[in-house]
Amino acid sequence: MTDLRFPIGKFHFDGPLTEQQKQTALDDIARTPENLRAAIKGLSEAQLDTPYRPGGWTVRQVVHHVPDSHLNSYVRFKLALTEDEPTIKPYAEDRWAELADTKSTPVEVSLTMLDALHDRWVRLLRSLSPEEWKRTFRHPDLGAMTLEKTLALYAWHGRHHVSHITSLREREGW
Repeated sequence: MTDLRFPIGKFHFDGPLTEQQKQTALDDIARTPENLRAAIKGLSEAQLDTPYRPGGWTVRQVVHHVPDSHLNSYVRFKLALTEDEPTIKPYAEDRWAELADTKSTPVEVSLTMLDALHDRWVRLLRSLSPEEWKRTFRHPDLGAMTLEKTLALYAWHGRHHVSHITSLREREGW
């Protein structure tokens, strides 16, 4: 049986990335908003409030989580580009997913936010020089993270959460 938590598998980084791998990751990030929109297209309110797996977040929570997470990553990129190995602050994503705005806000609000965020983020990412991809920030739990590894992580992250939804739809016949 497939692990419903990781429908595309766990994140692995075998860097450094080739130029082609980097372009693929950039394209994945650029397509995340449209892929997330397509994944939820036509879902009812009841379907949006269905967990993607037993004990997991609802589709609505997943949709709101993606811009929360990607906004944090965007800020981490900007910090790493403007400071020498800044220590970033992690956030309690499980607690964020339980806040009122996550449970009650229409998904279109987060989809619009994701569109705008990814427009800015992808412009920044496509502007980076080879040296800038090597810049780092320090994660208190994960240690030093290069921007290149973070790019690969967030390309995976978008696909990962879109797959939570598309896998649920397939299992439920939606």
